[in-house]
Amino acid sequence: MKAIEYTDYGSPDVLSVTEVDRPTPGNRELLIRVVATTVTSAECGMRRGEPRWGRVILGFTAPRRRMRVLGTEVAGIVETVGRDVTRFHPGDHVFGFTGFRLGANAEYACMPENGSLALKPPNISFGQAAAAVDGATTALYFLRDKAKVLPGQRVLVIGASGSIGTYAVQLAKHLGAHVTGVCGPGNVELVAFLGADRVIDYTAQDFTEDGEKYDVIFDTLGKSSFRRCKAALTRTGCYVPTTGLPNNVLMLWTALTRGPRVVTGMSVKKNDALAFLTELIEADELTIVIDRTYPLEQIADAHRHVETGHKRGNVVVLVSPQLSTEF
Repeated sequence: MKAIEYTDYGSPDVLSVTEVDRPTPGNRELLIRVVATTVTSAECGMRRGEPRWGRVILGFTAPRRRMRVLGTEVAGIVETVGRDVTRFHPGDHVFGFTGFRLGANAEYACMPENGSLALKPPNISFGQAAAAVDGATTALYFLRDKAKVLPGQRVLVIGASGSIGTYAVQLAKHLGAHVTGVCGPGNVELVAFLGADRVIDYTAQDFTEDGEKYDVIFDTLGKSSFRRCKAALTRTGCYVPTTGLPNNVLMLWTALTRGPRVVTGMSVKKNDALAFLTELIEADELTIVIDRTYPLEQIADAHRHVETGHKRGNVVVLVSPQLSTEF
């Protein structure tokens, strides 16, 4: 089968189309014919071998053999299942998150039956389904489960036009919050369309200096800091970053003090979130934003576009274009 591999860390040029053996599912695994996947900022970092501490998992000097095929978001058709699998059946249309198994940048991928996987909503394409996994489940996890957003609270989303931010705006509104989105000038209309009550163009205004106070500041990009945002939080407010070891230390420290705090964590299992999101998608209550779509052979170009830092929503890669519009 075709797969995109990289054997050295570096620029998108290290990615190449190769022929590899089709994986064989174990007793409790299923083999998925991949129709669509995505390219995320996290995967671009993996390809570069960044951050350096991540090489403990990926490989110190070069990616380990089992980590050479990237891809964490997957949508496709179940090809075969292991003998003990009961949750899925051949022919099922599914979408999910491979996690550290990676492997979605290929024509076939194996996943465990109890992994982060669900039946694809019938009213969206495979490309849309692949783009509705990690960003949406991450936003839901941090807003609903960690920050515990309540109706009437004021939520500010940094990076409101990105793959996490576009969902964060919508989910915060779904949870009943008053939402302010921060983005670049070219995305103001998009963020307003997604439901933000107020949109701040960061090139024209600094949200930390306008006197507004927020119950939750959700930093989807990791480009701000608790120190910078603290003055814009209410006394019981929280700064919610998606990444960063120093933020975990700050979370412990602020939990012992009075005043604004840092709330972070790590989402692993996504099944409950996928079920919740499926309901919203089937009710046409969640907009999936796709910036660009690339064929598998042009995945290096997809990486280059993501690394510009200016993508809107998600970048999709079609692995099996002939199946991509099937619902």
